[in-house]
Amino acid sequence: MDIINKYNLFDEAANTALLKEGDMAAYEAIYNEFWPKLYGYVYNRLKNKEVAEEIVQEVFFSLWMKRATLELTHSLSAYLHTAVKYQLFNYLKADHVRRNYVSRAAVDKGALTDNSNEEHIAAADLKNTMEKEISRLPEKCQQVFRMSRQEHLSVHDIATSLNISRKTVENHLTKALRQLRMVLGHYICFLLILSASF
Repeated sequence: MDIINKYNLFDEAANTALLKEGDMAAYEAIYNEFWPKLYGYVYNRLKNKEVAEEIVQEVFFSLWMKRATLELTHSLSAYLHTAVKYQLFNYLKADHVRRNYVSRAAVDKGALTDNSNEEHIAAADLKNTMEKEISRLPEKCQQVFRMSRQEHLSVHDIATSLNISRKTVENHLTKALRQLRMVLGHYICFLLILSASF
């Protein structure tokens, strides 16, 4: 049975078993099967294409990294949906922190003009921190990340512009987020949100 026919009909249990063995074709079959559902779930709640893509990319990256030690209480489908909900919760929590930060700044400073200046200074500092780390990414990875986060291009548009596959674009974005997260820790999501807000 050739590789195309092998994964033509999606078999969750079989693909999960193969995934644990490091089978890339099984991973891609799982990715293609669940990406639309997971992305749709997140997008319907956030109405933000870039953030929805980022959250789902992180879930699939984590799945691949943990493949050898993956333990499922129920189905892979249930595992992925739970993982997406967890990532979504973390995003919303970071967004709540940002909103509280802006609100507290407005109350503490008293004058609207002063508040605006203070907030823009804080935002500029955060953007500088982010920019410094982005500039350390590999050239192609940095280019893809900037096109996605700064030019607000979709994965499809980036792939078309650079003449590379969607999967390659997604891999670059995942690598960039992982690298930034290693340096900035849990502040990465907060920084992305705050940077996009000003």
